Amino acid sequence: MAGRGSRLRPHSLTVPKPLIPVAGQPIVHRLVKDIAKVLKQPIDEIAFVLGDPAWFGDDVVNSLKDLATSLGAKPSIYRQDQPLGTGHAIMCAKPSLSGPAVVAYADTLIRAEFDLDPTADSVIWTKKVDNPEAYGVVKLNTNDDIVELVEKPETFVSNQAVIGIYYFKDVAVLKDKLQEVLDENVMNGGEYQINDGIKRMMVEGKVFKTGTVDEWMDCGNKNVTLETNAKMLGFLKADGEEKMISDSVQSINSTVIEPCFIGENVVLQNSTIGPNVSIGNNCVIDNSSVKNSLIQTYTNIKNANLDQAMIGNHVKYNGNFKAISIGDYSALE
Repeated sequence: MAGRGSRLRPHSLTVPKPLIPVAGQPIVHRLVKDIAKVLKQPIDEIAFVLGDPAWFGDDVVNSLKDLATSLGAKPSIYRQDQPLGTGHAIMCAKPSLSGPAVVAYADTLIRAEFDLDPTADSVIWTKKVDNPEAYGVVKLNTNDDIVELVEKPETFVSNQAVIGIYYFKDVAVLKDKLQEVLDENVMNGGEYQINDGIKRMMVEGKVFKTGTVDEWMDCGNKNVTLETNAKMLGFLKADGEEKMISDSVQSINSTVIEPCFIGENVVLQNSTIGPNVSIGNNCVIDNSSVKNSLIQTYTNIKNANLDQAMIGNHVKYNGNFKAISIGDYSALE
């Protein structure tokens, strides 16, 4: 999670993208918990690869340590000091690369339910897509083993897109192959890629299988993040596992149309909220209609008619625009 998340600006200017909340929790928190559910076994350690300490500071580190501890795991923090690709990022966590492990990119969310194939040396999570030419996809043989990774194929290879989550029965094997990639300076697009390590494992006969997810939800830009927020709210309401609306919400002459997430100490006055709205802690919504939107913390909204809006922290907004994207500490009055 070392990248700057430039496609999600202005929201990623002050908050690292993996820590932006979706349906009430930071993206990376939801991802780690969802992976833990799929694995159905205890997790010993969670290693996070972060970027510049000036950007990923102590508050970020502490939140990630708390996340790992909440799952009964040891937290480990590593830094990628240069943006040299996925393979390089994984190798920044070299001391943690042994035994069974999952490697995941922290800007995506999943919904999945399956058992890991015990015959596989590795599982690559995929999602069936309608336009495989826009993705990296897997090529399968007659045994449904993955035999090749193909980036944006011009002719049909398969409709199973790689989503950036991988399981390795022994991640030390990947570590050894990525070390070869680094030593030989094998780069694609000026970066060291995980695929080059995986391809070397395949050459040695390691068995790769697919693990197909039911939902793959991106958080790369404002519009898809709002789509993901809406989907996740629907899933959470159906699951009934998380409290969606805090008991401390003050609702004065207001209506909430579910599904919504509304955090602590939120005041709703003369407003209609929902569906598909997430509101962080300590916000005030007055004389407004808000739907299909994501509002973070300590924000005041007045006289607004919002749809497809994404608003940051500590914002003051008084107006009648609709599809807006406003970063932290902004004032529109």
